[in-house]
Amino acid sequence: MSEQTFELKGNLFTLSVLHLFSVDIQQLSKALDEKISQAPKFFIGAPIVINLAKLQDADVDFVTLKQTLIDLQLNPVGICNGTEQHNEAAKAATLSVLNYSKDNAKPIADKTSNAEVVKVEKEVYLPPQTVHATVRSGQQIYAKNRDLIVMGAVSHGAEVIADGNIHIYGTLRGRAIAGAQGYDDATIYCQRLEAELVSVNGSYWISDSLQGEHWGQAAQVKQKNDSLEITALVKG
Repeated sequence: MSEQTFELKGNLFTLSVLHLFSVDIQQLSKALDEKISQAPKFFIGAPIVINLAKLQDADVDFVTLKQTLIDLQLNPVGICNGTEQHNEAAKAATLSVLNYSKDNAKPIADKTSNAEVVKVEKEVYLPPQTVHATVRSGQQIYAKNRDLIVMGAVSHGAEVIADGNIHIYGTLRGRAIAGAQGYDDATIYCQRLEAELVSVNGSYWISDSLQGEHWGQAAQVKQKNDSLEITALVKG
């Protein structure tokens, strides 16, 4: 009997959704380039799904669009909410056609594809991972299937990621990504918010968007209506 060569399992991954409002690809390229330059490490290789809900009557050049995203070091994987014409054109450009779940704002595989539907195995949620120090520039900490607790600060150029919540008992100056595998109720808590980027369940804000009422204060960040909400961290 030959040895097993592979095992096929279902899993959940966070995909960024690009909501397209115009077919002007040159303008899109310029705007995306400016956005990516603000947090390049966060976007490099990011899998992108193109949402065409606002372009139902428009012709889209998927070949050029796909290549434009690749040139920006993004990874276009498919489209959603397109017309039948969009779907056929996208497939011709070797893009997948995905359904879009409005309940959790996550694209799911098209059931009409040739891929077999595989039952997703729920992984065990583990006790929190604790870092008893400051996370230094260049470091990346990932708490898989658990919360992450950082007893120190998160420095500029550092990145902390958790499938659950993130608790930072110092200043958050780097990047914090909570709900990395699609946990809707994930929250980032920090004693001082000065982040380069925060992301919860695929929604993200960079530093410019964070510098408001709660900048430099104790705060919590959670997802609300496919965006982020920042509120004061209540103290007793």
